[in-house]
Amino acid sequence: MRKTIIVSNRLPVKISESNGEYNLQPSEGGLATGLGSIYREGNNIWVGWPGQEISDPKEQETVTKQLRKMNLLPVFLSQDEINNYYEGFSNETLWPVFHYMGVYARYDQGYWDAYYQVNKKFRDIILKIADPGDIIWIHDYQLLLLPGMLRAELPEISIGFFQHIPFPSFELFRLIPWRAEILEGMLGADLMGFHTFDDTRHFLNAVSRILPAQTSANVVSYNDRAIVVETFPMGIDFEKYSKLGSDPEVQKQMERLKENFQQEKLVLSIDRLDYSKGILQRLQAFELLLQLHPEYIGKVVLYMIVVPSRDTVPQYKDLRDEIDKLVGNINARFRTLAWHPIQYFYRSFPIETLSALYNFADICLVTPMRDGMNLVSKEYVASRNNNDGVLILSEMAGASKELIDALIVNPNNIGAITRSIVEAINMPKAEQERRMKAMRTVVAKFNVNHWVKLFMTRLREVNEMQQNMLARRVSQETATLIRHQYQVAKRRIIFLDYDGTLVGFQSNIDQASPDQDLYQLLRELSSVPGNDVVIISGRNHVTLGEWFGHLKLDLIAEHGAWQKTKEGEWYQLPGLSDTWKKEILPIMELATDRTPGAFIEEKSFSLVWHYRKVESGLGELRANELMNTLRYFTVEKGLQVLPGDKVIEVKNIEINKGKAALSWLNHQPYDFIMAMGDDVTDEDIFKALPLEATTIKVGSQVSAAQYYLRSYHEVRHFLRTLPKS
Repeated sequence: MRKTIIVSNRLPVKISESNGEYNLQPSEGGLATGLGSIYREGNNIWVGWPGQEISDPKEQETVTKQLRKMNLLPVFLSQDEINNYYEGFSNETLWPVFHYMGVYARYDQGYWDAYYQVNKKFRDIILKIADPGDIIWIHDYQLLLLPGMLRAELPEISIGFFQHIPFPSFELFRLIPWRAEILEGMLGADLMGFHTFDDTRHFLNAVSRILPAQTSANVVSYNDRAIVVETFPMGIDFEKYSKLGSDPEVQKQMERLKENFQQEKLVLSIDRLDYSKGILQRLQAFELLLQLHPEYIGKVVLYMIVVPSRDTVPQYKDLRDEIDKLVGNINARFRTLAWHPIQYFYRSFPIETLSALYNFADICLVTPMRDGMNLVSKEYVASRNNNDGVLILSEMAGASKELIDALIVNPNNIGAITRSIVEAINMPKAEQERRMKAMRTVVAKFNVNHWVKLFMTRLREVNEMQQNMLARRVSQETATLIRHQYQVAKRRIIFLDYDGTLVGFQSNIDQASPDQDLYQLLRELSSVPGNDVVIISGRNHVTLGEWFGHLKLDLIAEHGAWQKTKEGEWYQLPGLSDTWKKEILPIMELATDRTPGAFIEEKSFSLVWHYRKVESGLGELRANELMNTLRYFTVEKGLQVLPGDKVIEVKNIEINKGKAALSWLNHQPYDFIMAMGDDVTDEDIFKALPLEATTIKVGSQVSAAQYYLRSYHEVRHFLRTLPKS
């Protein structure tokens, strides 16, 4: 029976030990809540580390049995692995780089080795339980290599991956020595999910610049697979936080808060101890508030909770010391006999206490320097059943893309945070309600269950799309069918594009000349009785003639502007004009002057702007600019602008590979027609040929062609296997 396997670094469980007995309590975290509906059903299972070292094999067995009753499967880690894989590579290499704090990152080979080995350990455990047809959903930055490792062993299985922290820009990501391996690992998934469009964009940019992968919109083509990269902002359990306000324990704690803070406005701040959370800047902003607005002394309190985290690590210990010092200084400077400006707690609190604070606080201050989503902001909004209260939110948190009715601030701008606190204190009730209602609608609709459903639905759609693409690949069965049709036919015509179809892509266009292997292949193919082989290319007719004029081939050059039969001479398509070149050439020259590495190729009736030698990114940027300019100039001149593989070509609209191919079909009747090409211009042939023709796209599954092959190597192999008589 098909099952879903959820994989994360930690299991959604808290383990405590007393007198050799292990007590297991389900976790209340956001992810555990959202995925509870999946992993608790049927034979579904959640794989992860139980959260502490259990080295005794008998104890491991006991814990495993207890966890299996909860549909959980443990991956036991040694203290060494915890230190190097989790504390080391995950939190001292990936975490700082992914949160734009590259200065804190350590690039230690030992860390990387441990990270690789632990990902492998996860893989081995999953391989024991995974069956064909299962769905595997992997979570977060601790397991970036796992999708690729599983894909290598289970090529057909469905794998989703979601990253819960930001994905950095290329300039930061490239600092990691093992960047290519990380991306290859991630691309083992079928569907990649990120919280924000920025993260999605950064990932696609890194892939296109580091790996030999093609990216088009949000689809990555890599290793003959299409991987979809999407944005899925994670939600919370809205109902849970909304209802908690009426819980008796929460009500009791709210009464206590009312007694303690009768007149003061309460500003709430809740964070885990981390340098990415902007805690020091928040304190500085509050200090500035009291400095610039002495009228708020005794009237505003910052209620700050910092949850302990990794405070044995030097950066975190230093941060904690800095927070202690700053809180102490502010309290010493501004406090009165009856009032402390900052109520500071360095510990975690039960959910009832947090709910009471969410319900009571007038302002929630959430200003991380960088955060994947930040669910505290959403929990505050969900708790505000009276539609009052003000959320001040960092623009660097993923949640700011959805909660646009919060007061959005730059966390580095201390003055702006201070001004926002003043604005929040003085915000009229009607304005508070307008903003809070809008945010509550968003948080209620895009809750955690919606997030899970959206991801799983999209994963199914991606798998269907991949199956459709696989069905179009020239498989053994398809190749056998085509070979049979070819063999029984009496008259055959084969249209072959050149660059990208018969030879590989070269950064220097003159280096893509035919090799002896290709010459031999074309000689054999053209010597088969009944065969007409036509090279149909965008290449200059002089070059094509030099290369292939001595073979028994028909040649169509410059997309159809020049044509030549086996025995005949070159002739030009009548009625063509090249007077338009004098207007278009200066536009291309201007783009070339601004783009190092770009060059122009002039043909009889077309101009081609090449950017194959241009730095990745810059070439695409200039090409888009040039395309927009050219479309404006060519629209009324009977010209066509064609984007290709690192080229933009302008040509007469009458010149068309499809029209040229059809004119060749008029020479005589054929009972086998085949066309192969890799470019946008070849789509014209695929669309123009009759339905019974065999059309094959090279290097891409997205095409009007019936089938596709991955590379020119596969094209040559396929042509070589066609019967010789």
